[in-house]
Amino acid sequence: MIEVRDLWRHYGRTTALKGINFRVGQGTIAGFLGPNGAGKSTTMKILTTFLPPSRGDATVAGHDVAKEPRAVCAKVGYLPESMPIYPELRVNEYLRHRAVLKGLRGREVKSRVESVMDECSIADVERKLLGALSKGYRQRVGLADALLADPEVLILDEPTSGLDPRQVSEVRRLIDGFRGKRTVLLSSHILGEVEQVCDRVIIVADGEIRVDSTRAKWTEQLQGASRLRVVLDNAPSDVHEVLSRLKGADQVECDGSTFWLRSDRDLRGAIYDLCVKKRWSLLELAPEIATLESLFLEATRDREPVLEDAVEEQSATGGAA
Repeated sequence: MIEVRDLWRHYGRTTALKGINFRVGQGTIAGFLGPNGAGKSTTMKILTTFLPPSRGDATVAGHDVAKEPRAVCAKVGYLPESMPIYPELRVNEYLRHRAVLKGLRGREVKSRVESVMDECSIADVERKLLGALSKGYRQRVGLADALLADPEVLILDEPTSGLDPRQVSEVRRLIDGFRGKRTVLLSSHILGEVEQVCDRVIIVADGEIRVDSTRAKWTEQLQGASRLRVVLDNAPSDVHEVLSRLKGADQVECDGSTFWLRSDRDLRGAIYDLCVKKRWSLLELAPEIATLESLFLEATRDREPVLEDAVEEQSATGGAA
């Protein structure tokens, strides 16, 4: 449903995307993650035809974003991080205006506007001016706008930004209900949100894909990525070398007097015995369970990609209605 192939984007001498490849299948909810400046928004703007790619290609719902921008716009609902609004319009007026721009006519306009207002829980503010709404309500109006044309694909950039916990929960349930019905590419800095609703996770950093994995694969990876945290008081200079020689210690990382060991076995007993033998002052010895946050931090370090399961993308001009 979304396919990105060798996609590049340059801004002058700055390269925002470096030949990225990924695929999101029909009915899948995919989390699109990365630090600020990683290339997420650039990718989303290309997929929604707001920006052309410098090289490479992308298709959305079977349409090339560069060659068939109007067809792409007809299939995509887009919620940008900062939703542009007409502050002097009322909510229902704005949505009717947007429905007409999206090609709806006659009774269909009224029907769809009422439907999306109910779906996004904004019917209670339909007569309020957009400029008088809280950021949370404006976000929900933006989501309603994205749903007006009943799109096959939704591209959502920080959809829960500015919402209170109850509203966040409502939007999560709404997005979860799209599973199997719409293809969703969801950008969010709230990793718990991604863990709860996404079938795939794609992590981008420095314009490159670092992780592209299904839920089953990333869950398996996290389960196998637990580390043992060892904290010593006034750690001697040879601790790292000695710990590295422990049988079963696959990797040892160090930050001052704190050490992390990766292993496929429980090394707590061996480390305790070693501390007693070496007369090291042991302050802490505990397993550190891996999370999506730890996978994100590891993946976005300045190094080579850590996991692949990708396919591809392309270009765009114009702008999604």
